[in-house]
Amino acid sequence: MSIFLDRDTRVLIQGMTGNEGSFWAQHMIELGTQVIAGVTPGKEGELIHDRPIYHSVRRAVRNHDVDAAILFVPPRFTRDAVLEAIDSGIRKIVTIADGIPLHEMVEIRASAKAAGAMVVGGNTSGVISPGEAMMGMFPYWIERVYAPGKIGIMTRSGSLTNEVTAMVVRAGFGVSTLVGVGGDPVPGTRFAEMLPLYEADKKTEALVIIGELGGSMEEEVAVAMQSGICTKPVVAFLGGRTAPKGKRMGHAGAIVSGGKGTVEGKIKALEAAGGRVAGRPSEVGELLRALLEEREA
Repeated sequence: MSIFLDRDTRVLIQGMTGNEGSFWAQHMIELGTQVIAGVTPGKEGELIHDRPIYHSVRRAVRNHDVDAAILFVPPRFTRDAVLEAIDSGIRKIVTIADGIPLHEMVEIRASAKAAGAMVVGGNTSGVISPGEAMMGMFPYWIERVYAPGKIGIMTRSGSLTNEVTAMVVRAGFGVSTLVGVGGDPVPGTRFAEMLPLYEADKKTEALVIIGELGGSMEEEVAVAMQSGICTKPVVAFLGGRTAPKGKRMGHAGAIVSGGKGTVEGKIKALEAAGGRVAGRPSEVGELLRALLEEREA
């Protein structure tokens, strides 16, 4: 079992005829994803990787059962593409683009919540359930890093994800589903909003959070743990702990405001809720093992 997607999820790719869309569509298919069709305005009638292209999402869903959509479209077109997918009845959407205008991302998030949809991204590598399916931009050597297993992973950081996941696998664990929520200030879905899905997934035994300086998503996880929304063991690794105090960081989501968002504050909140925070990626596997052994004792 996995969350968000599995080998039975029927995926539509918006922007499939572009260079990135075509390239990653091929990789998704090779990893077992059920890519059923693509959408590019003006390209209807073409075939990409033997999948039909349609002029619009609405025309695609008339001809195919669609469970999820992934967008390989420029940031200035992302809002319209997401709303088109939502209006066509698609309730699971991954948008890759980095640099979506902030006010448009706010609108995307509000529209998704009103429709009961879940948008992952932007500024994300996507979602992967190893051994089953992938929606996103995970590298071709991924099979050496991402093994199937029982650890759910949520991440804000593209650069840290492969390193931390490799340490999880090296410690003898595997991954149920990894979700890259994205590193922008307003993600489509926040960590705490993913927690009920992991909590309900019988295959997921524990969670790893890859967070970083800025924002409040990690503190929201701590609140969810204390309120019983998340009862599974949680281990976190937080980037930015060595950042100079008072310095502005370049990452769009790495904003500390009102005294909140510091790595120290996140560590304190997570540990107070019963989680463990690794000082180095190599410690993540050890902390997972210790927490799981405590649960079994």
